[in-house]
Amino acid sequence: ALQHQEFHLYYQVQVSNENRAIGAEALLRWQHPDRGLIAPEQFLPLAEETGLFLPIGWWILRTACAQIKVWSGDPATRDLQLAVHVSARQFRQPDFVMQVRQALSGSGADPTRLKIELTESLVIDNLSDTIAKILELKTLGVNFAMNDFGTGSSLLTYLKQLPLAQLKIDQSFVSDLATDRKNATIVRAIVILGRTFGLNVIAEGVETDTQKELLDLLGCHTFQGCLFSRPVPIAEFENLLLQYS
Repeated sequence: ALQHQEFHLYYQVQVSNENRAIGAEALLRWQHPDRGLIAPEQFLPLAEETGLFLPIGWWILRTACAQIKVWSGDPATRDLQLAVHVSARQFRQPDFVMQVRQALSGSGADPTRLKIELTESLVIDNLSDTIAKILELKTLGVNFAMNDFGTGSSLLTYLKQLPLAQLKIDQSFVSDLATDRKNATIVRAIVILGRTFGLNVIAEGVETDTQKELLDLLGCHTFQGCLFSRPVPIAEFENLLLQYS
């Protein structure tokens, strides 16, 4: 698929409580010539297990940086930040920092427009290596977010040490926010944690106006989810931005 250019990046918009686009998350899709569009959950686990995701992850990073560079030439898109999820195996590669540097320099992308998302389990595993790599890339201006925050065993000790820019509230806490008071309590706690450590907080999986309104009341003012748009190809995404300008 990689050799035959069957992989594509789709983009899911990230929106502020003022209904303005502030960025997007880049998501991998496989357009198979015979089977059509293959869902990521059908091939990503196998790619991870076999190690084949390493070259795919490198392609994602380079493609995302190239898109940041393209956006920089348009006033409507030059301030967007693009989030890229990085797998544990990719992040633990000894040359990961060099790969990011090469993707940025090769494309000419502004490093401050790139946001790398890491999972809780990845961050906590080998904390010293995680911090060292984040700090090295932060010197370039790259930002980091913790994805699926609240689903693991995060401790304040870890959060205090990590030079993050953002926490992403997992969609499992958003889906039944209107009916589960415990989830509302968890969301409020995550928002307070974020503020305490000077971090932006974004919620993923926002599908209804009610969820958005409740998140806003709980102090989370940045959103991502199908309420605003499903992940879409680049041309459709850029047309979509007109709704959120």
